[in-house]
Amino acid sequence: MRFASLGSGSRGNALLVESGRSRILIDAGFGPREMRRRLQRLGTDANAIDALLVTHEHTDHVGGAFACADRFGWEVVMTAGTLGASPRGSRAAVRTIDSHEAFDLFGLHVEPFPVPHDAREPVQFVVGDGVRRLGVVTDTGHVTPHMAAMLSACDALVLECNHDLEMLASGGYPPALKRRIAGPQGHLDNAAAAGLLAEVEHRNLRHVVAAHLSEQNNTPALATAALAKALGCSPTDIGVAGQELGTDWRDL
Repeated sequence: MRFASLGSGSRGNALLVESGRSRILIDAGFGPREMRRRLQRLGTDANAIDALLVTHEHTDHVGGAFACADRFGWEVVMTAGTLGASPRGSRAAVRTIDSHEAFDLFGLHVEPFPVPHDAREPVQFVVGDGVRRLGVVTDTGHVTPHMAAMLSACDALVLECNHDLEMLASGGYPPALKRRIAGPQGHLDNAAAAGLLAEVEHRNLRHVVAAHLSEQNNTPALATAALAKALGCSPTDIGVAGQELGTDWRDL
């Protein structure tokens, strides 16, 4: 089992998970042409993707979902609330899921879990192949006990480090937007992400990747330093999923 980010940030998100012949995406914030280009960087053909999991209806996560599904023949998997809040106009097959019920998808075991975010019915995911588990949480306003329980004992974690609180407070965003980002239905700051990482059981961890960094209100150095402190490791041990290049493949 392995994973790679195609890009992560406010201008688009997508994460590729592969196990054997199974390939699934989590989110599609890029249109068909850009999605194909980013997949090719990882040596993957867009037509080889089996299914797309969507976390929520915000454009940077769902903006390319249905166009890509139509173009490449993907099945789309999301909660009923996310489907109802998403733009359609698509012929793509859509499977709706319960945010609390695990399911199998092309040989992978998927465990969705709800998160507090300002969307209709947002979820994040743990994906496993029966041996290894990857936990993903990229859009949530605060940490809940259920989130920490779901992300415990994973072999890899992709964690939102959206902003540094001081940078956000002193930056040029309008006050209302600052309140939304830092609010309980907004996004995790570096310290909150580090607190989550310290809370989960991490004896099996092989990879930690900071994701969804704000280009205006955070830096990779601040994000990796916060997560490294929680684990007692070097910041160079923490990966960063960038907006343009995402990450390379990481093997579990």
